[in-house]
Amino acid sequence: MKKALVIVESVAKTKTINKFLGDRFRVMYSMGHVMDLPQRKLGVDIENGFEPRFIKIRKKEDIVKKLQQAAAESDVVYVATDPDREGEAIAWHLAQLLKRSNPNIKRILFNEITESAVKRAIENPLEIDQDKVEAQKARRVLDRLVGYQVSPILWTTLYRGLSAGRVQTVALRLICEREEQIEKFVPQEYWTITAELRDSEGEKFRSRLIRIDGKKCEITNGIRAQAIVDDLKRQIFTVTHIEHKEVSRNPSPPFTTSTMQQEASKRLGFTTKRTMTVAQQLYEGVELGEEGSVGLITYMRTDSTRIAEEALSAVREYIASAYGTDYLPREPRRFKAKANAQDAHEAIRPTSMAREPKKIKKYLTPDQYKLYELIWNRFVASQMAPARFERVTIDIEAGTAPHYLFRTTGSFVIFRGYLQVWEDVKEPEMEEGEEPEEMAVPRKIREGEVLRLVDLIPEQHFTKPPARYSESSLVKELDALGIGRPSTYALIISTLLDRRYVERSGRQLVPTQLGRLVNGILVEHFPDIFNVGFTAQMEEQLDKIESGQKDFLSVVKAFYGPFSQALHRMQNQAEALRESLTEQTNEKCPVCGGRLIIKWGRLGRFYACERYPEECSFTKSADGDVVDNGEVCDVCGRPMIVKVGRFGRFLACSGYPECKNTKPYSIGVPCPRPDCDGKLVERRSRRGRIFYGCSNYPKCTFTSWYKPVSIECPACGNPYLEERTSQQRGVYYVCPACKQEFDAETVQLDEAVGFSS
Repeated sequence: MKKALVIVESVAKTKTINKFLGDRFRVMYSMGHVMDLPQRKLGVDIENGFEPRFIKIRKKEDIVKKLQQAAAESDVVYVATDPDREGEAIAWHLAQLLKRSNPNIKRILFNEITESAVKRAIENPLEIDQDKVEAQKARRVLDRLVGYQVSPILWTTLYRGLSAGRVQTVALRLICEREEQIEKFVPQEYWTITAELRDSEGEKFRSRLIRIDGKKCEITNGIRAQAIVDDLKRQIFTVTHIEHKEVSRNPSPPFTTSTMQQEASKRLGFTTKRTMTVAQQLYEGVELGEEGSVGLITYMRTDSTRIAEEALSAVREYIASAYGTDYLPREPRRFKAKANAQDAHEAIRPTSMAREPKKIKKYLTPDQYKLYELIWNRFVASQMAPARFERVTIDIEAGTAPHYLFRTTGSFVIFRGYLQVWEDVKEPEMEEGEEPEEMAVPRKIREGEVLRLVDLIPEQHFTKPPARYSESSLVKELDALGIGRPSTYALIISTLLDRRYVERSGRQLVPTQLGRLVNGILVEHFPDIFNVGFTAQMEEQLDKIESGQKDFLSVVKAFYGPFSQALHRMQNQAEALRESLTEQTNEKCPVCGGRLIIKWGRLGRFYACERYPEECSFTKSADGDVVDNGEVCDVCGRPMIVKVGRFGRFLACSGYPECKNTKPYSIGVPCPRPDCDGKLVERRSRRGRIFYGCSNYPKCTFTSWYKPVSIECPACGNPYLEERTSQQRGVYYVCPACKQEFDAETVQLDEAVGFSS
């Protein structure tokens, strides 16, 4: 008797699903995409309806042959790739390659990898959703058109290996524009006055001056502040109004991809890429001892807050049992979807309320446990009763001409509700320097009571510029603006970092000089294409293709018209732009006596002989000491700066020569070894050759002679590639696991999540 063939995307899923389906089924994997656009060609027929030319990925040929053979030996083929556009595109490509071996191909979908969900999907097979396939095809084509046609212009004007992306460039624009706002910001001085008072019971508390003669208190200098303080010292402070008000605070919805990435960044310090890697592991299955491989969470790429009725019943039973019926609302809480949500999948939640985080902690890695506990707590809290507070507002008046109004506001917890599970946390950098809104409130104070003045505290403040984006706040902004989709946020940020357009400074994302230059060039020449509103509108158009309201050709054609015009204008100006970016100097080349000019290269600005590279090879760094990169000296606490020495970059204390501490230079790439939280740093061998090693050495011994970049191998899924350079090819990449080579345009120019699986 023939078996049924089930095809999933990863090895991890085969282990989990095999256990559920038994001997009648054979479960195999595709390792993500099996077809894609060609590496070294545009692969889009612009003259004939923008049709893409998808070809078999060379490194997947053995996998495809095995799948074709297995399909021929099976009664039916079930394609169980991920339940999103990307998964649908993979399913369609598999169907094209397997239909000759077995035309009986069915599509199955499940939002969680549990026995009931998988068996239910097998019993209710579907056809491949062609509208989803067309939507993904449109995204792929749009991103290829931009990447392959704009990037070569950057190569001409700056240097080979740079790239532009349809969505990532808009994210870069947001980061650069925020930096410009910060630089142009002019701080404004203002003062606050706080009174320290004592009531009749002897209890001390503080109150803030908020109004003078009925108008908002605005004190712009110290002289005015001191005059008010001197006047207040002569006044009587009287309680004129006390208000007690009960207020409720409802819990946040369960996680979407965006909110999960934001909270994991704020609470756990995870990058978006790290969050998605760990979430993928939790979704695909984790070995839980005798229970075997189990999927612990629902699908992690979603913008929906919807919860299945079965899951709502389970979590309500858990809350009543674990916390008591007081913590359970009368009815399940249902959250309203945002306007542009696709709502194809549930929110991110645990697959079973029987698997409490602490019960299975011993089976999880530290990262898996932290993220699973975060998802668990958010889901449980979302269905718990509101927290209730007693909000107390005390108004205190002093003087008549002028008349001063002070206010103390505080609150007391009446019932903790969901706060038993989930405490609300603000973005760390947003809290710095903010005055607390809540104050300690005396319990027995009465209206009409005359208070004793203990002290008056004038404080000088300055208005602050907007904060730089962190990964968390950038994801929040992209989500709010409708830029990108749940599957793309992590890729957007990691790509900007890998291209060296952006650097991390602590938790902040700071545009590099190169990033600002590239942004300026692209925004100047493509103001309407790399535009927030236009990019969000394109996302809506892709959604409409998926829903059947638009077709592939009309959307791509509408984009390409204005894009091709702007592209043509920029191509005509490329040479002039390149000349404008080359700085002339009066210095002479120490080798041949020619004049030195300043150019751009892979490591930034550099001096080169005007005869470089044909007649003279002299170059040297133009930047010397580079800007503070957010590192702090662990000897004296001063900022570390990046210096360029004989053997490349290194970190040196800005307090030199008093402090001579140095550190290896971090390249901003996490160590690829499992369960290692180190970062890769530049080191040098005894002979002076640069290599890359883990910052946790000797605990972790990872090393590479070639610079690792955080790009997953399109062929085998290895978590990083090695960057290499040759005179003929410029920058290219090699996978250290499968040895496959990729041109820069293959891994850098493609904006769609073509290999996200």
